[in-house]
Amino acid sequence: MDYSIIKAKSRGYANHGWLEAIHSFSFAGYYNPDRMGFGMIRVLNDDKISGGMGFGMHPHENMEIITIPLEGGVRHRDNMGNDGVINSNEIQVMSAGTGVMHSEVNASPTDYLKLFQIWIMPNNNNVTPRYQQIKIELTANEFTQLVSPNADDSGAWIYQDAWLHMGEFDQNQEINYELKNPLNGLYIMIVDGMVNFDSKEVTKRDAIQLTSATKVQMTALSKTKILLIETPIN
Repeated sequence: MDYSIIKAKSRGYANHGWLEAIHSFSFAGYYNPDRMGFGMIRVLNDDKISGGMGFGMHPHENMEIITIPLEGGVRHRDNMGNDGVINSNEIQVMSAGTGVMHSEVNASPTDYLKLFQIWIMPNNNNVTPRYQQIKIELTANEFTQLVSPNADDSGAWIYQDAWLHMGEFDQNQEINYELKNPLNGLYIMIVDGMVNFDSKEVTKRDAIQLTSATKVQMTALSKTKILLIETPIN
């Protein structure tokens, strides 16, 4: 089992006043040649956005964009006609394909918005742009599938052989995940809490990158929330 542990404090950080952005991989003004992505994951931003603030209309193309609000709601508008709020019990997927314009703004005028935004490189370029928004309900002590490559599977879907799962686990709970494809890699973000992984403590916002494993096992050392991304690595 080949892996590395990425400590939370080693990520890139930018404070724009209205936006505090923490970057797991090189993005905008943060550049680290050793952190250009992991497999097909190109971006994992951990953002905190002030009330009423956000990103105005801007373009994307040929990228699978996944937004997971952790606290608060995101007001989304795009040139496909979508206009609404994505709340913390929901997930949004946008296949940018041939090109899309959209804006993302904190839906609250006063409270902070906290979210993850993940960009995954697609396996099919220049598709017709598409938008998907679904509710998610986590079941205690197991992973819930958020995203898969299959439109008829549970959760949302993207143009890539990648899976996203999230789970909440009680203290001392054993946590197991078996890869869908043994040739894939695995990126694990400890959203909250702490786990024991290979006799090492991995804490809040630390990440584990695995490049050769067919399954993974951890133990929750406290009440713990985990985001898990299985991705092709070649």
